[in-house]
Amino acid sequence: MPRTAPIIKLEEDVRLKLMQTASSKTEEARRVLRAKVILGCADGLKGSELAGKFNIMPNTVTEYRKRFIAEGLKSLDDKPRSGRPPIYGREIGEKILAKLDEKPPSGMSRWDGGSLASALGISDDYIWRFLKKNSICLSRQRSWCISTDPEFATKAADIVGLYLAPPCNAIVISVDEKPSMQALSRKTGYVYAENGKIVRAYKSTYKRNGTLNLFGALEIATGMVRGKITERKKRSDFLQFMDELLAGYSDTNTTEFHVILDNYCIHKKNTAWLDEHKNVYFHFTPTSASWLNQIEIWFGIMSRKVLRGASHNSKAELKEAIEKFIEEYSKNPHPFKWRKREVKGSQIKDTISNLCN
Repeated sequence: MPRTAPIIKLEEDVRLKLMQTASSKTEEARRVLRAKVILGCADGLKGSELAGKFNIMPNTVTEYRKRFIAEGLKSLDDKPRSGRPPIYGREIGEKILAKLDEKPPSGMSRWDGGSLASALGISDDYIWRFLKKNSICLSRQRSWCISTDPEFATKAADIVGLYLAPPCNAIVISVDEKPSMQALSRKTGYVYAENGKIVRAYKSTYKRNGTLNLFGALEIATGMVRGKITERKKRSDFLQFMDELLAGYSDTNTTEFHVILDNYCIHKKNTAWLDEHKNVYFHFTPTSASWLNQIEIWFGIMSRKVLRGASHNSKAELKEAIEKFIEEYSKNPHPFKWRKREVKGSQIKDTISNLCN
């Protein structure tokens, strides 16, 4: 008498999960296959029919069915396997970390996977797997500036306070200069990359046509930017820019202006000018913390859109490009939203061990 396969009855939520797995484009192929087989069994298809449909053995269908009846949706996953015994034990990982604390080979500035493998007699593949598992990136680097200003907290709070809660009936302006912008002549265009994508390209050789300086002022509340391009960046140029900046506002004599500046020399020792402008107040960022000045954000935007990979055959051409960008940007300005990022690892550790401990 022929054996009858056990009937699989699926609850609605279980069927829905099986259908999602069976139609998934990102699930493992083995899970997708098992889900399809179970759905076929629940629909009353015979084992031989499912075997022919999915090009598998009939006893494989039987095994999937038995496991599902016993384990439910867990049966879609692989059973635990012993696998091949590991070649390298835990002590090898400790040796790798210890080696990273030693000086790199002569002539090298840092360890890499190949030099570690050679020094320890371990395969390259294992070195890279270990580094990836422990999130250790030997080639990637980060740099940052740590302010040692003893009044950092007070000065930073003053600047951020102007961003988040500016004084009533006052205008807060972020001011700085972007010096040494080069007018470079070079061929630009588009090329095919190795992966077949079309990318922007520029020739590595170029001709220098001189440099310009840009004084920039960002109105914090509106995002409006005003700029002036000069040949120099001396104190007289800075004060002249400030005079022209204030002249652009009505009620200059009655409105308070709070100007955020970094500690560059031309921003300091301007007591005589400030005495003539009693309604203007200079606020200086902490030393080595010019990133607190929001105009730096706009300078980054301008550099990416106007300077990076560009070709300008003269200083006049570069000046025109920057002025046009400021004009277009000012047609639809928007303020930057000040955010505080959590910064981990504010002090550099000299070894992996010190960092982990």
